[in-house]
Amino acid sequence: MMNATVNSNMNPAIYAKRKRSNWIGLTLSMSAMGVGMAFLMWILAILLYKGISAIDLNLFISSTPAPGSEGGGLANAIVGSLLIVLSCTLISTPIGVMAGIYLAEYGSRSKIATVTRFVTDIMLSAPSIVIGLFVYAIYVAQVKHFSGWAGTIALSLIAIPVVVRTTENMLSLVPIQLREAAYALGAPKWKVSFNVTLKAAQSGVITGILLALARVSGETAPLLFTALNNQFFSTNMNAPMANLPVVIFQFAMSPYDNWVDLAWGGALLITFVVLGLNILTRVVFRKKVQV
Repeated sequence: MMNATVNSNMNPAIYAKRKRSNWIGLTLSMSAMGVGMAFLMWILAILLYKGISAIDLNLFISSTPAPGSEGGGLANAIVGSLLIVLSCTLISTPIGVMAGIYLAEYGSRSKIATVTRFVTDIMLSAPSIVIGLFVYAIYVAQVKHFSGWAGTIALSLIAIPVVVRTTENMLSLVPIQLREAAYALGAPKWKVSFNVTLKAAQSGVITGILLALARVSGETAPLLFTALNNQFFSTNMNAPMANLPVVIFQFAMSPYDNWVDLAWGGALLITFVVLGLNILTRVVFRKKVQV
């Protein structure tokens, strides 16, 4: 009713111009989305076509083969990636969540918070290869060997800013009335932050953690300078450790057909794991803030 009144009082030329602009904007937006989806489907189709033949039981139970040999799998790389990413999650989650709580609840006017936000923004935009070189210089070069722990440190430096920013943003969405109600009941600020605010935004915080996990799962450059690789099965985090991104990079560049096939299989595996994590964050944790 209101729209009809507005349209009747509006100059027909202005209304036609706005309608045309709206149509052009929608067309460009839908076209851009279509192009993006087309490239995504193209990539997924090629991965399925090239990599589906390598997906079998041996891929998960056999280690990487020697050069020029047949068979083998990616068991050592899969286990290595799981250990490194799990360790990264255990390190980055508490640090990122605690820093996000400080920025949202305590650091609104603090100079330390301003510097922290600035550094976090820089870390978010820093190339991953620079972070890998940084960890190589301060850790690997000092201990004189590559290791899974070095890879964990590099991935943690990538994941922490994502968790910090997501946690701060989610906590900022919690209504101030919820905090005021808790203060009125006599709850101290630290208890309000952990038991009220964080609990209300837990879905959004978990979403940020899973998105950070999805991002670091496919990082290759930092691991080239830190964890390197290991042809054999190993769970020793203080030694060079195989991991899927580096194995995919090395095998895809090799002249051996068997290695190239395994690289396609590993690429398919890691792509669908990351895709699954992203879908999980949007389907299971659709509510950003619980109030």
